[in-house]
Amino acid sequence: MKTSACIAALLVLTASASVALADETTEAILKRLEALEKENSKLKTDLKRIEGKTASKPAAAKPVQETAAAMPVSPTPGAIVGATYIPTDGQGRISGPGYSTASRDEEGWFIRKKPGSKGLTFLTPGGQITLYGQLDVSVDYTTKGINGVVNLNGTDRPIGVTGWQPALSTNFAYVGVRGSQNLMDDLKFVYQLETQIDVTASAGIAESNSNQSNVVKGALTTRNSFIGFASDHWGAIKAGKTDAPYRVSTEVMNPFSGMLGDYRVIMGNSGGDNRVEFATRLDHALWYESPNLSGFSFAALYAPGQNRASNSDNIAAGESDCAGGNNPSSGGFTSCADGSFSDVVSVSATYKTPPGHDIGFLVTGAYERHQKVNRTSDLDPTVFTADLINQDVGDEDAAKVGVQLTLPTKTTISGIYERLHRYVPDTLTFQNERTRNGTWFAITQEITPKDNISFGWAHAFTTPGDPGQHNTTGGLNPQNAANMFTAAYKHTIKPGLLWYFDWAGTFNDRDAHFDLGAGGRGVTTDCHDAHGSPGGVGASPHCWAGGHLQGVSTGIKYNF
Repeated sequence: MKTSACIAALLVLTASASVALADETTEAILKRLEALEKENSKLKTDLKRIEGKTASKPAAAKPVQETAAAMPVSPTPGAIVGATYIPTDGQGRISGPGYSTASRDEEGWFIRKKPGSKGLTFLTPGGQITLYGQLDVSVDYTTKGINGVVNLNGTDRPIGVTGWQPALSTNFAYVGVRGSQNLMDDLKFVYQLETQIDVTASAGIAESNSNQSNVVKGALTTRNSFIGFASDHWGAIKAGKTDAPYRVSTEVMNPFSGMLGDYRVIMGNSGGDNRVEFATRLDHALWYESPNLSGFSFAALYAPGQNRASNSDNIAAGESDCAGGNNPSSGGFTSCADGSFSDVVSVSATYKTPPGHDIGFLVTGAYERHQKVNRTSDLDPTVFTADLINQDVGDEDAAKVGVQLTLPTKTTISGIYERLHRYVPDTLTFQNERTRNGTWFAITQEITPKDNISFGWAHAFTTPGDPGQHNTTGGLNPQNAANMFTAAYKHTIKPGLLWYFDWAGTFNDRDAHFDLGAGGRGVTTDCHDAHGSPGGVGASPHCWAGGHLQGVSTGIKYNF
């Protein structure tokens, strides 16, 4: 019986009773009211039973032609939304006949946490997005080690603080977002936006006693940023700016990354000081990354120089600094004559044993070439002819091989051999400080699952010549070899949070001027004294070769 029929019957009975009551005695009236009350109670019971059956019975599903976007999302599989029963999958998305995976991704939701992800990864309609970053701040105590150094005639000495000095440094700190959008089976659109974070300093134009830069490091997307397409089967192609394959290929062999004693003090650093020519980030680049092919992978990058000058002494189109760093006025120059280059090619290939082997083995090789590198500022125009100076524009390249072993004793051993070369005429060999060999050796021992200790040694071999700047004699066969030693202890406080303590020392021969802390630290300890500290036009930075630099550092690193 329908609910409405029950109510109607109850009203009819009540009306009939009212008419009959007028002709009956009081006793008869009481008996009739008692009977009506029993009938009314029975009707109420039937009504509740009928309503219960109606609520428990599923309503007919809506036609499958209705779009998923118009359907509300059910919080649990098979729940009722409004008056409609909608089948859903385990993540609350509409499922069942007529609703494809693609259509379920457009259900009117915007963002939600990715199931099973430990980081800040969220699902978006048709893709996902991840927030990531690293914060690294250290307290340092370092010395340039140039006390007692004098110039060639003994009349000039370093000025300012040349001994031990405390400092706070921000090292490899950044935040970024990366994400993807599904296009079709096994093809995604990928993107990344990343910027440097200066925790201990304010963002702005960089001015120091060694260079001036127009790039604001703390601005949005100053670090690795790109767009591209990626597939699990054929790899990825990307465009933007990135750490070159040459740099990335041996990063796993650098347990001191961003610390005092980072191997970039010598490896990839062709001239010393605090610029690393062959371990850098390349702008306006296009590159390919292969998938993992049974342990083998490779990468290739091309960056057009975008330089309007045939000798690379212009700022590249679309950039604010000379290629390789520094704006033209840094150090008093009027053009990009201190290492600016045009086109770049960088490639790497790596093989790594798959997981499950008792001994882990990794071998990698990489090559990078910079075209038309302008170093005309190395020659004094009051001493050398314009013709000879104009010849000091030539290609530079670097090649390296690295090997790493991971033993069952939780010991990791790494070694790298590197060859740097500058292609200039024989007439310029006397000032060629860019052609040399370099080596790196490192060992890391795990003490406990949360503690490890590392040791490293880098060696820079001598070069054919020296330009004779700074306090050096210049000419053929200079004494410009150098050694860097470093040691570090690391403790994992919790996953992603690390405390470290390290010591490092760079010991230069008489004509060498390698620094301490190149390659990513906010505060480097280099060869420059306090002379000409503002940078820019009129600056006259003084670099003192032969320094024995040392430092201790302790810091906290947090990855998310």
